[in-house]
Amino acid sequence: MIEVLQDMPAGVAGIRISGKVTGDDISAFMPELEKLFESGELRFVEVIASDYEGFGRGGLVEDLKQSFGTLIKHHGGFKRTAVVTDKEWVTHTVHALGWLVPGDVEVFGLDELEKAKQWAAG
Repeated sequence: MIEVLQDMPAGVAGIRISGKVTGDDISAFMPELEKLFESGELRFVEVIASDYEGFGRGGLVEDLKQSFGTLIKHHGGFKRTAVVTDKEWVTHTVHALGWLVPGDVEVFGLDELEKAKQWAAG
């Protein structure tokens, strides 16, 4: 499941990912993501919840398809991405592959959500 976070600083967008993320979840979220790029600069907080289980039916394929399309289309729009999680494997993955994401990327613990929001806004 992907849900948009409402309590964000001005200029910062946020989402919370939980459970299994399906291809339908990603497809349904894409119009919302496009709206986030309307400002021309994306400052983003992505919370990976403790109950996140990975991808469900069609999730990985849709994620790869949409992610690469978004990166190509909006490459210059990424300013800061804060990944908030308590999942060690997510932290390791971000540290290993974060260089693929344009702009600055930082990882924060779930107990550091407010700090992540302020960093993304900075």
